[in-house]
Amino acid sequence: MADQTADVVIIGGAVMGSSVAYHLAERDDFAGKIIVVEADPAYGICASARSAASIRQQFSTAINIEISLYGITFLRDIGATLRVGTDAPTIDLHEGGYLFLATPDKAAILKQNHLLQRRLGADIAHLDAAALLEKFPWLNVSDLEAGCHGLTGEGWFDGYGLMQAFRKKARAQGVEYVSKKASVAQEPDGTWRVSLEDGETISTPVVVNCAGASGGAEICRQAGLEVPIVPKKRCVFTFECRDALRPFPLLIDPNGTYVRPEGTGFICGSAPAAVDDPDCTDFDVDYALFEDHIWPTLAHRVPAFEAIKPGAAWAGTYDMNLFDHNAFIGPVPEINGFYLALGFSGHGLQQAPATGRGLAEIITTGGYETLDLSPLGFDRLAANQPVSEKNVV
Repeated sequence: MADQTADVVIIGGAVMGSSVAYHLAERDDFAGKIIVVEADPAYGICASARSAASIRQQFSTAINIEISLYGITFLRDIGATLRVGTDAPTIDLHEGGYLFLATPDKAAILKQNHLLQRRLGADIAHLDAAALLEKFPWLNVSDLEAGCHGLTGEGWFDGYGLMQAFRKKARAQGVEYVSKKASVAQEPDGTWRVSLEDGETISTPVVVNCAGASGGAEICRQAGLEVPIVPKKRCVFTFECRDALRPFPLLIDPNGTYVRPEGTGFICGSAPAAVDDPDCTDFDVDYALFEDHIWPTLAHRVPAFEAIKPGAAWAGTYDMNLFDHNAFIGPVPEINGFYLALGFSGHGLQQAPATGRGLAEIITTGGYETLDLSPLGFDRLAANQPVSEKNVV
């Protein structure tokens, strides 16, 4: 017999799990008991705390663009939306924009993506090489044909602050947080038994798997589901430059390397080559990646970066969806009461508001009421219909 019961148990209490909890708890048509189980209550290794924390509409698929269009609206209003009493959270949102750059061989894709982004309402400017140089005189455009810059609605923010704001608001709404590791099993009658590491159990009709890179795939296996989601290490490096380079957006080089301002300096990173990208088992920083790839790329693109002072660095993990680098969101067909918010592949922070809202809708009503997230449903895996996102960073 279960030690306690709940109407919904969410496994994983970082930004995704806390967003789901908040959105469920704030609905007028949901009055059930919500328990969030989090194995790392200090949030020391979660992606929310170690991410470069940014938001963009410069995707190539409509669903990802629409998710982030809602996301920026939510982030702008966070002080009012997630206020608890007189405590209005701040996340230092800086709408400096993304700057995607394209060499001649990639210019047509950039233009095609831009047309879709503009059609859906994103505030993105398409610039040829001359216009890029005029707007960003510190930029080397010798091998570029074009670029796209987010004029508004794109930028960076305090990801850890967003996670804590969701969590604090959810707790104020009555959501219970349990700081233990969990496992799941489905009973013959279809209910779920969530077993905690101290031997306690929770019986619930609904489990939402938001366990991310650290345990999301394992929770799926316990539920009888295999998912192509693995933890991948991503390193973030900091440095200072003696030259003042303003304005400076979040720049994406054609090879995928990124750099953006942070305080008085900059942060940067890049995905390693596939052969150098095993599943993550530690948080050791790959300094060779910076020396051999990132710094040379940045020094070519921004000549002022030839002379920099490297600073601190850290590593975090992505819950990488090897199928198509897009999240699995929503119910799992043929496994009653089991929902996913997994495999965000580096986009979790910016997609958390829309994901939490959508899961709250479908858990409560059986369908999506605002933005239809079904293009990111798990059934696309069995149908072998990947979401083709060209702007994977």
